[in-house]
Amino acid sequence: MSIKFLKIGTWLYDGTTERPVDIVGLPYDWWFSLAEADDMLEPGEEPMPLNEEGLLYYVRFRYAGAATEPTWVDSGGYQDISGAIEEAESKVIGRIQWENT
Repeated sequence: MSIKFLKIGTWLYDGTTERPVDIVGLPYDWWFSLAEADDMLEPGEEPMPLNEEGLLYYVRFRYAGAATEPTWVDSGGYQDISGAIEEAESKVIGRIQWENT
């Protein structure tokens, strides 16, 4: 499955090494799917509802830039892009330079 990129950026690790970050939209609750695959769901646990576009937004550092699944996300799911941006920016020292996407 192809991944929908919403934001692509870079940040400086240790103030010197440029590292990638992205925000992707997935049409399912990634963490729920992982728990379901591992038979780790709590009784009555439900996936997070998708937004109006049928997506949840996730931050990726480790797999930033990878355009296909399987993937790994580095945040919880967000129904709006601003929450995902805030999450990404809270994880780095300094700032993220976002590209216009």
